[in-house]
Amino acid sequence: MVRSLIPLSLAAVLGFALICSTAIRSGHADVPVAETAAEIRPLVAGDTAPRFIVETVDGEAFDFDPQNLDKPAIILVFRGGWCPYCNMYLSDMRYVIPRIRAMGVDELFLSGDRPELLYESLEMQAKEDIEDLDYTILSDANAQAAIALGIAFKSNARTENYVKGKGDGYRESSMERHGVLPVPAVFAVDRDGTIAFTYVNPDYKVRLPADELLAAARSIAAAD
Repeated sequence: MVRSLIPLSLAAVLGFALICSTAIRSGHADVPVAETAAEIRPLVAGDTAPRFIVETVDGEAFDFDPQNLDKPAIILVFRGGWCPYCNMYLSDMRYVIPRIRAMGVDELFLSGDRPELLYESLEMQAKEDIEDLDYTILSDANAQAAIALGIAFKSNARTENYVKGKGDGYRESSMERHGVLPVPAVFAVDRDGTIAFTYVNPDYKVRLPADELLAAARSIAAAD
């Protein structure tokens, strides 16, 4: 049985209590965003995956509709190409993605970067790995998917200063929804649109190990 995994460190912080969130303007409506990474309320196993529209590297709309999936899917969310830990994880996936695809499972990488910066902001090694394997990498620059998945939170001055220090202004280098970031996460979605597995850790340095990711992929492949 696949478990919905939220690290104990997060559970201890949350106490699975009600999150105090703020409303931040997004397009036409106010939406709730957690104050900190420790206060997010991610969707978990048994929940229905949300429908969301993100963008391809070419700026075309990509509609993730969990009620009309051709295959089960693994959704991997990362903060952006400016994040060194995201780059390392993307490179590590070069050993994992072919095995996931061989199971008949799709993979989607969601980034906070704008479409035109999806590749440009990445470090060279990650960029080469993505190009070699033709990752499905998508822009969630308006944080629609992150909010729907329950992993959006307000950024802090330290992160914003870090991005600025890389030579690009924060507004030029990453999200349209400035001040909002996703907690890195993995969601395994059955072909019927049900989430079978969730991994979220507010410590962005800690990512899901490859063996657990493969186990999650096998579970939804077997259920298909």
